[in-house]
Amino acid sequence: MTFRVLARVTVALALALPLTAAGQTGSQPRTPDGRPDLQGVWDFRTVTPLERPEDLSDRAFLTEEEAAEIETGATERRNVGLAPSEVRTEPLPAGGEGAAGGQAVGGYNEFWFDRGTNVAGNQTSLIIDPPDGRLPALTPRGESLHQIGSPFEDLPMNRPVRVRTVGAGVDHPEDRGLAERCLVGFNSGPPMIQGGYNNYMQLFQTPDTVVLYNEMVHDARIVPLDDRPQISDKIQQWAGQSRGHWDGDTLVVVTTNLSDLRASYEPSSRVAIGTGSTMTLTERFRRLDDDTLQYEYTVDDPTIFTQDFTVSYPMQRINEPLFEYACHEGNYGLLNILLGARTDELK
Repeated sequence: MTFRVLARVTVALALALPLTAAGQTGSQPRTPDGRPDLQGVWDFRTVTPLERPEDLSDRAFLTEEEAAEIETGATERRNVGLAPSEVRTEPLPAGGEGAAGGQAVGGYNEFWFDRGTNVAGNQTSLIIDPPDGRLPALTPRGESLHQIGSPFEDLPMNRPVRVRTVGAGVDHPEDRGLAERCLVGFNSGPPMIQGGYNNYMQLFQTPDTVVLYNEMVHDARIVPLDDRPQISDKIQQWAGQSRGHWDGDTLVVVTTNLSDLRASYEPSSRVAIGTGSTMTLTERFRRLDDDTLQYEYTVDDPTIFTQDFTVSYPMQRINEPLFEYACHEGNYGLLNILLGARTDELK
């Protein structure tokens, strides 16, 4: 058995232990048709990084003491950010500290972010495979389709890619990022990736359908569980085509047919890799206990990554409703970006 396979099995067994215990005690809630009841509002906030820090390269898990220290620090930083901010009657001057070229005057302060404070299962990274907890290397094609930047800054437009996920120019509305245009949420996926806020998903379940409803951009992904035929691979959609089935007590959702206008993988709102049309995404949902839903996904895109990779972390139940994310309601930012560009052109 190779080191990679052994490490993958070790981590998978560690993450699956609570599920085994729940299955043995019969405590796992079930629907009238006998399937695990996965319904509820689930919170996927976490301070655990996607990729493992280099100084923890040989460790898949933190100690209880290390995890507690990280959570305490995250709570303290959150409390500082929630403290009353300075009240100003005049705008900040140009220049000085802050964003490149001047002090930031229009960004969110910490009050508007909701990143959470918990460490996911004491994991050192959300990536559990490859064993080093890092994203695999990109293929030459992946390197050519790798964009890094802020949704609010211009990116070079000479790349051979139509993806407009993280931002672009100011000639047309279509040049801006998809999340900025409220077409997709930067954390709603698929797959679901923890972001700055609105990290909540509600799951609805019937014998033949599951609905994954994300608070971000109030996006609802309807997943059939029957044997209906796949749509043509020539038809692409923002969230792709999802089909689900049960593997024992685990719900498996396979998604293809993602639009080539979005990335194969977006590790953050600042990074987009590849094109969605070449990715197959496999998500797994399993109930660990009354308050925990284990979420796992595998990205398989051999045109972009040199190997597939798997991310896994627990979602926590919350007894709160989701709210409409009216992204474009009163959204004057996009209009002002384009008006500002036209004004600059007249100078």
